[in-house]
This record gives sequence, C-alpha cells and structure tokens, in this order.
Amino acid sequence: MRAYAELVRAPAALTVLGDTLVGAAAAGAPLRGKRLLLPLASVALYWSGMALNDWADRELDAVERPERPIPSGRVRPRAALTAAAALSATGLGLAAAAGGRDALAVAAPLAVAVWSYDTVLKDTPAGPLAMAACRALDVLMGAGRDRVRTALPAAAAMAAHTAGVTVLSRGEVRGASPGTAKAVLGGTAATAVSAITRPVPTWRHRLGALAGAAAYAGTVGRAQLAAVRDPGAGAVRSATRAGIHGMVPLQSALLARSGALPAAAAVALVLPLARALSRKVGPT
Repeated sequence: MRAYAELVRAPAALTVLGDTLVGAAAAGAPLRGKRLLLPLASVALYWSGMALNDWADRELDAVERPERPIPSGRVRPRAALTAAAALSATGLGLAAAAGGRDALAVAAPLAVAVWSYDTVLKDTPAGPLAMAACRALDVLMGAGRDRVRTALPAAAAMAAHTAGVTVLSRGEVRGASPGTAKAVLGGTAATAVSAITRPVPTWRHRLGALAGAAAYAGTVGRAQLAAVRDPGAGAVRSATRAGIHGMVPLQSALLARSGALPAAAAVALVLPLARALSRKVGPT
C-alpha cells in the first residue's frame, strides 16, 4: 500500500479538495447534498494523473529517480496503468453521481486533459498550459456546465499558479535558469494580487481574502525567491513542493472573496495536514 501511496502522491490530493469548492462558491452554488462528492471526484482524477505520470515516465525514472515505485520494482507498469484507468473511471462516476450531466460535462474533458498531458503533452512547450487546463477544469467542475462563465476568474487564478509551478518543476532534476525562476515568482505575485482585487461582499470577506492571499504569497513566494537566488535542483524541488501546498491558501483566498468564509476557513486547515503527510510521502 505504501508503494501505491507513493505512486499517486496520496497526500498531495489534499490540495485539490478545495478546487470544486472554489468553483461552486464563485458560481453561487455551494456544494450540498450529493454535490459534496465532487471533491472526491477531484481526488480520484488527481490520483489517476499521478499514476499515469509515473507509468509514462517509467524509463526516464529508471535513470533519474530509480527509487520511485515502478523503476524500483514495487509496482509493475501494467498495474500502474490499470490503477490510473480505474481511478479515472472512479472520478467520472463520482462526478456523475454528484452532479449528473452538468458535472460530467466538465469532468469528462478534465479526464481527457489529464491523459493528454501525461501521455502526449508533458514534455512539449504546451505542457504547462495543459496542466493549467487540468486545474482550471477541476475548479469549473464545481460550478458545473451551466455556470462555467461565473467561475472563470477563479479558475484562471488557479490555472495561472499551476502553470508557474509546472514550468519551475521541470528543473527538479537539473535545476532551472534564473530567468525562469524570476518569471514564475512574478506570476505568483500577480496571482496573489488577483485574489484580492475583485469585489467582495463585506469587509470580513475582504480580510479573509487578504489572509489567504498573504499565506499564499508567503508559502510560495519565499521558496520561489530562494530558487531565484540559487536555481539548483534542490531549491527548485523545494519551490515545487511549496507551490503544490500553496494551492490551499490560494483556494482559501478565492473562497473568502466569493463570500464563503466557513469553507475558506475549513480549506485553510488542510495545509498543516498536507505538510505533515508530505514528510512521509513526497508530493512531487
């Protein structure tokens, strides 16, 4: 079980729980009843992408990261591919159960985007954009097909952050260029500002958005600044890990901006747990 937990980066799925909450709040349709299954659909689709990632990278990992589950022999390639397919089917099933055709109309393109990224687009110039599209679609799944337009700004903020993390993560093994690290840090600053510049219902919601944005900038920006100063592989891996965890305070800021303070507070509590569990199973 530990091998499969490593294969899917199990604790990192905590960082996607807030996506559909953000989309639902932005669309004015908070998750209730069966729709509470949507965050679980996000988790299943995220895990499927992680398993598929390692299946697609198995030959490269044998050279660069032989300790991973497939090259180390703890998980067979066919088993990893089967797990990815089963998790994708589970995610689609949960989305259909939660929101019917309205949710499935977004979940299906999300599953296609995940498989396209891992099997075709990851190592191309379009890779970061494809990964950003996956995160945006995950947010929009919370809104549903009929309310996509109202959730686009929130989805765009999550997508912009995801693109930056993905670009920087390409230097986890050999390091990144200082210019790349600076550009990603600039993108993080812009995303933090975007989370607090749109109208909010009350001053309490504005304070919540400010707190989330500050936590996001501190969590992600500090690590990325270290990568600017020393863009070696170690600093880039730390910045990538911080970028993954930084999804949580950004989600919290976007929820507060949409007027969903209880959900913003609940999502914020996920960050300490994600950090603690990442010491046992790495998120990158």
